[in-house]
Amino acid sequence: MKIFLVSLGLGVAAATFVAIFWSIAFPAHRLWPPKRYTTMTPVLVWVPTFTLFGVLLVLGVMEWNSLAVPAWIRFGLGVPLIVAGNIVVWSEASHFGIPQTGGAKGSLRTEGMYRYSRNPQYVADIAIVGGWIILSASGSVAAVGLAGIAILIAAPFAEEPWLKAQYGSAFQDYMRRVRRFL
Repeated sequence: MKIFLVSLGLGVAAATFVAIFWSIAFPAHRLWPPKRYTTMTPVLVWVPTFTLFGVLLVLGVMEWNSLAVPAWIRFGLGVPLIVAGNIVVWSEASHFGIPQTGGAKGSLRTEGMYRYSRNPQYVADIAIVGGWIILSASGSVAAVGLAGIAILIAAPFAEEPWLKAQYGSAFQDYMRRVRRFL
């Protein structure tokens, strides 16, 4: 079961990374963000996302503390990262709505956590995954989680040309004022 889950997680991560890399290399033929938001877009966005998070969750439970990390590190660092990440992700997603969070066109948000980071939801997702890597103390979670984090770091590079095209000088001004991540 563990080999299947690790393979599934790494496979989803690899396919997603290829789509992101393709979108960076060929922005005119990008896959992310989608050129059109259709009824299939949520399936193509959220099924891999929740599959990857589900794999991380199950692997973490299966291999709980297999790396024998002290509890004070696991709970002292892991839990706060997971909680803070969830607060940021869900508060910002509530402002956008699920469709815009999943690639639908909408408005340029520069308020809330977007005052401090152009990608607070990605930063928060990185915190959640990193927190789970620490809390679960599992080698398999670390392998799949680090692949997921690589995707979260790469995704803004695919989105920025689209955002420049959508919002023009407003986005370029925003880019000059606010850092990409932190």
